[in-house]
Amino acid sequence: MNLIHLSAKSLAQVKRNVLHHMPICLCLSHQTSIVSVVYTQSEILQKEVYLFERIDSQNRDNMKHLKAICFLRPTKLLGDFTMEECIHISLCVCVLQGRSWEPTLLPRTTQGLTSVLLALKKCPMIRYQLSSDMAKRLGESVKQIITKEYELFDFRKTEVPPLLLILDRSDDAITPLLNQWTYQAMVHELLGLNNNRIDLSRVPGISKDLKEVVLSAENDEFYANNLYLNFGEIGTNIKNLMEDFQKKKPKEQQKLESISDMKAFVDNYPQFKKMSGTVSKHVTVVGELSRLVSERQLMEVSELEQELACQNDHSSASQNVRRLLQNPRVSEMDAVRLVMLYALRYERHSSSILPGLMEELNRKGVSEKHCRMVTSMVEYGGKRVRGSDLVNPQDAVAITKQFFKGLKGVENVYTQHAPLLQETLDQLIKGRLKDSHFPYLGPSSLRDRPQDIIVFVIGGATYEEALAIYNLNRTVPGVRIVLGGTTIHNTKRSESSTTPRDLFASVKLHPDIAIRHPLFDTRSTHMIKMA
Repeated sequence: MNLIHLSAKSLAQVKRNVLHHMPICLCLSHQTSIVSVVYTQSEILQKEVYLFERIDSQNRDNMKHLKAICFLRPTKLLGDFTMEECIHISLCVCVLQGRSWEPTLLPRTTQGLTSVLLALKKCPMIRYQLSSDMAKRLGESVKQIITKEYELFDFRKTEVPPLLLILDRSDDAITPLLNQWTYQAMVHELLGLNNNRIDLSRVPGISKDLKEVVLSAENDEFYANNLYLNFGEIGTNIKNLMEDFQKKKPKEQQKLESISDMKAFVDNYPQFKKMSGTVSKHVTVVGELSRLVSERQLMEVSELEQELACQNDHSSASQNVRRLLQNPRVSEMDAVRLVMLYALRYERHSSSILPGLMEELNRKGVSEKHCRMVTSMVEYGGKRVRGSDLVNPQDAVAITKQFFKGLKGVENVYTQHAPLLQETLDQLIKGRLKDSHFPYLGPSSLRDRPQDIIVFVIGGATYEEALAIYNLNRTVPGVRIVLGGTTIHNTKRSESSTTPRDLFASVKLHPDIAIRHPLFDTRSTHMIKMA
């Protein structure tokens, strides 16, 4: 279920079979971003498309003598244009109001999700999170489209029907607040990934060629092989990459004394040049990650985050949170996240020191906007609204797992936490996910273990959840899982948010119908960013 390959195949087929002699592509801004993720510039040129233009551009030259592909989504904007044929892929732009859908845009989300189902050729059964009215409404909306357009969804029947599971971010507001230590997750958190691009223009002493770099698992072997490795392993692999590069680097005094010498040099030069760019890019990225980790003391911050998320020692947590809030090197947003985690973890503790921690934030000079997010976070994802007991599981199996995990200890204090989604999917695969908490839409239900599972998280997904699904896909034979959501979280986006409702709910999505791990490894996990 590789969505980026499906998107590339669809675009290539349109160009080859329908519009093979058209050298121009006209797009809206969202569609331009989709194409940029699916194809590199050189791949587009190979398909004889030489010019990309925004159809809403005011400065476009008049080129009536040329024919063009128009890759669009029907909007009011298109009323002024006449086209012989309009081929479109629906995307999802989702804006929520508090804990309910903005009425005019629920259909837009439905279009995006159903377009993914059509691309995958899946007509799924639907389960949703009972505690979320938004999840139920989205499920009903998708079900209505499937019923209405039944001919479009008349795919070959499989022995076990696919399953669409719709979840709400409010059920696990802790996971997006945690720092992650795998390569891609760190890049997105600390530098920001936008359509596979990273803006490095603010890196001290950065060269002109590296102010913006592309990280794509499709075209970067080192990145593809290191997506899920932790920061320590990345450092070792960067060192090995540098050593390999030094071995292949042409000697300064290399003599080109014969035609064969010249031919060998020319043949090897493109590979050397590519490797040189890869080395420069990743050394720069890892170097900047290392600088930020040190500057913001993220090792210490992350260790406390994990303690708040996984342990149950209120006395130790209180002292450590207060101590880090008083550390001038801890950034404003890191401080706010620690207090958010404390508020969610010890929401109803009899000895809560939350008022004192709020005073510490004020003394640290944290803005009023960010201070308000602490209270709003509890309103958004606190015990009162959660469908599951995120902090203190009451289920006997979950309690037993927690007990034995405590006995075994952990190999890495920075990776103790496991997202709620991992437990939810584990229960789903084993047939233990309760219908009373995750009911089906309609009278039918699955009797066998699901094989194709599409997970959509209203309020956004995280790379920690993507890693959990990657591991499930790798270790559970016969099960294929696609993860999707209204965004992929990082703190940079939250800095512009007024409340967690802005952070987790009022999300304008990236324009990617589906991205492979910007996304993910073709043999493992795929993530959908609905925009």
